[in-house]
Amino acid sequence: MAELLEPGHGPVRTCIGCRKQGSRSQLVRLVAQGSVSSAVIVDVRRRMAGRGAWLHPNDKCLALAIKRRAFGRALRGAGDTAAVERFFLPGMPPVEAPAAAGKPSKPESGSEN
Repeated sequence: MAELLEPGHGPVRTCIGCRKQGSRSQLVRLVAQGSVSSAVIVDVRRRMAGRGAWLHPNDKCLALAIKRRAFGRALRGAGDTAAVERFFLPGMPPVEAPAAAGKPSKPESGSEN
């Protein structure tokens, strides 16, 4: 029989590397960048639009996901995992999606002079 979680634990996700389940707070969300690109990026804030995949934040699960070619299945053909690999290296800052070209970013409220 499947293990039942106590109420209030929140959504359960499955790691694409080890295939074990965990809460959203234990896993990192990954998304395919753009509709045409095959690059996989880390969704640090877990708010980006589109289909997402989940991965435990450790090197073992990343290696398993690459070996199993799980990124392509979970994110419909996405395969360039360079940004994800950089995210897991020690001392590297989180990778965010680049701003769309040609669209000026609006300053935060109160920062315009």
